[in-house]
Amino acid sequence: MVWGRSSLGLINVDWFRGVQFVLVVVLMLTGAGLARAEPAFDALVTLAPSTKESSVPAGYRDLPRFSTVSAALAAAPKSGRYRVALLAGDYYEKITIERDQVSLIGLSSGNAKPRIYFDAYAAMAGQYHRDDWGTPGSATVTVNARNTVLSNLHIENTFDFLSNDALPKAHPDRVRHSQAVALLLDVDSDLTYINDSRIDGYQDTVFADGGRSYFYQSTVSGNVDFIFGDGLVVFDQCEIRSRTRGKPFASGDIQGHITAPSTNIAQPFGLVFLHSRLTRETGVPDHSTSLGRPWHPTTTFADGRYADPQAIGSAIYVDTWMDAHIIVDGWASMNGTARDGSKSRVFTPAESRFFERASSGPGVSDSPKRQPLLDADYRQLRQAIDKLRDLLKPSTE
Repeated sequence: MVWGRSSLGLINVDWFRGVQFVLVVVLMLTGAGLARAEPAFDALVTLAPSTKESSVPAGYRDLPRFSTVSAALAAAPKSGRYRVALLAGDYYEKITIERDQVSLIGLSSGNAKPRIYFDAYAAMAGQYHRDDWGTPGSATVTVNARNTVLSNLHIENTFDFLSNDALPKAHPDRVRHSQAVALLLDVDSDLTYINDSRIDGYQDTVFADGGRSYFYQSTVSGNVDFIFGDGLVVFDQCEIRSRTRGKPFASGDIQGHITAPSTNIAQPFGLVFLHSRLTRETGVPDHSTSLGRPWHPTTTFADGRYADPQAIGSAIYVDTWMDAHIIVDGWASMNGTARDGSKSRVFTPAESRFFERASSGPGVSDSPKRQPLLDADYRQLRQAIDKLRDLLKPSTE
């Protein structure tokens, strides 16, 4: 067992809890610093420059003040950690963090976190992306930098997915490409730390398209492939909430998928869930949601354009509680682009790296299609998490 000491006394934890203990202590110190405005913040974002002084905490009144997050980011110096405090409120913005070592820290008002929201969707969002790709272009918040910290924030994509989903396929108003990302961890992002935050969307909520990231005690919601991509992402003590669909389904049909990893085979691990909870909104039926399905992105190669055969997705659930919306077999298949250009190639869970260890709750079953994580792989995962924890510590201190 691992023992740690804090101002609350001795804490008895296993190795994963050891990771959590270090982060909790850091966050306790950070939280105490927020109350005293220590460490010093560099900027304050309020809904309007005319915000009443009485609504601004005393320790923040002398900071440079901005009415948008984007403006605060644009004012960052060229080097050093840049800490931005957000006063509670709703910020209708589409922001991109491209500078290394940025911290966005929300200042709560009661239980309300500062909310950054936007309503872009893939069919119209190519204009926001360097390659005219609408899915990442739709993101409300894009991180394309190293050592970014997002804390105590509510990030949301507010595209009306449900109304669109309810329209018949042939309806002239129906948007075909309805992916709407809330948080994009872009290709040049790495060592991103998300703490005590809420990330809301429906289809494609979190796109992990970059390096390593760590979500701690946060909530992510969605319904279709809502955590996806090829990055190494750890969700520690998080709530993963499945949401309803707009269109009707026959009884027993799969209505949603939590993950769609596209992890390259050279990377040992992809999407990892530790000590977390898989919950659901009211209206999400029993046995209607898979733990994940394998995404092989359509990629251009020298001999054609087809599903990437090296994207052998990795998703692992460790000591995670699962509600009854999880399907009995756990995982699902996904179609990809065959070499002839059709969507006829079916990628199965058996071809992927999908595992569980010590799952609990009514969503657990003894189906042979739900493979356990072997001890040797578990030890390798422990080492990967320990390394990630050590790399993250300087960003959160």
